[in-house]
Amino acid sequence: MEEKKARLPLIEKISYSFTDMAGNLIYCTISSYILYFYTDVFKISVAGAGLILLIARAVDAISAPVWGSIVDHTHSRWGQSRPYFLWLAVPFAIAAFLAFTAPNLSGNAKLWYAGITYILAAGVIYTGIQTPITSILPSLTNDADERISANTFRMVGGSLGAFITATFCLPLVAMLGGGNDKKGFMLTLVIFGVIGVILLLLAFKNLKERVSVNSKPIPFKDSLKAAIGNKPWFILVTSFVIFWIAQSARGGISVYYAKYNLGNEQLTSVFNGLQVLGIIATISIPFIVKVTNKTMTMIIGLAIGAFGQAMMAFAGNNFTLVIVAWIIGILGAALACAMPFAMLADTVDFGEWKTGIRASGFLTAVGSAFCIQLGSGFGSFIPSKIMAAAGFVANKTQTAASLSSIRFCFIWLPIIVYAVSGAIMLFYFKYEKMEPQIKEDLEKRRNV
Repeated sequence: MEEKKARLPLIEKISYSFTDMAGNLIYCTISSYILYFYTDVFKISVAGAGLILLIARAVDAISAPVWGSIVDHTHSRWGQSRPYFLWLAVPFAIAAFLAFTAPNLSGNAKLWYAGITYILAAGVIYTGIQTPITSILPSLTNDADERISANTFRMVGGSLGAFITATFCLPLVAMLGGGNDKKGFMLTLVIFGVIGVILLLLAFKNLKERVSVNSKPIPFKDSLKAAIGNKPWFILVTSFVIFWIAQSARGGISVYYAKYNLGNEQLTSVFNGLQVLGIIATISIPFIVKVTNKTMTMIIGLAIGAFGQAMMAFAGNNFTLVIVAWIIGILGAALACAMPFAMLADTVDFGEWKTGIRASGFLTAVGSAFCIQLGSGFGSFIPSKIMAAAGFVANKTQTAASLSSIRFCFIWLPIIVYAVSGAIMLFYFKYEKMEPQIKEDLEKRRNV
């Protein structure tokens, strides 16, 4: 089909950016502030909150392959991935609102409420949104350059969504709550939820699935078959899970670092608001990929991110140097974060080339939502355990040991994780070199 290789209209690329803008607007609010909400607003101990996040994420991770299989079984008049933007937009917004509602509960009831609402918002329903966001990319076009371009639009949209929540969440909580953070978080999530629903509905309206080689639902066992032996997919998934440990630690601990180490909680909005500068790195991706390749682009991003974190370690309380170092880290993280989403489409091609099965939903669900959930779960759990062991107590003057634990989790833990993630990606080079031949072989098969 000539249509498969046609350039995507600008309106579709912009609409594709709306998917991640909506997802990040709500999900980044959860990932950045839920630990703080639990400990400082809902009054759950840091150890209890960390355990909730880990258990919830471990359970949620199971939903990734389930959602992937569901998408692979979907054949509607709107396509395979696209209809979920319509079906799940409103449930996603409602679930996020409930997660940031603090009813008057105590003891185990409070823990159960937090766990269930968190699983729904950040797990089950978010996975249902995240899966089609990634799985639709290989269906939009077969053209490698257009995939990179569309994914760049998506990541820019995601950065804007993250920027909105990072910059305006806490100020909105303070303004709308009038000193009552419980009320402030609830009203803020109403606003973010409405915006998210509108963006997802616009994406549903404007996107078009062009590449469809599955005429009937794919059995779950066949989805597994497309994954088993898919070595580039395993490399990418492993590296991305580990990468998200660092991302979650940086984002989740920034509020503690600003509040307790730097003495100004509102600096969190500055830290997270600067995330929008990641757009600079994101829009440069197509050019960097042409000069190097996709694998090297991700490794370069990880190296820049680690360098920025290391600079921050030596900046002390010099606010200017801290911000410069933080910006460098943002640029590196943005490069590294964007690449796996685009590269997953190539692993779908590899799976089809090797097995004859195009399991877009399953492979991209596990490669995106599963990685984000599992990595973020450990990225919240590990710091919570380190801080708890050091004697952290919310809303109290922290001991030297507690301050050191926050500093380690915010600065050094991401550096360690970036190094491990980059080392794993070194094994991906040889598979990227195979991609032109794989695409050529697949075109021949489809035209027979």
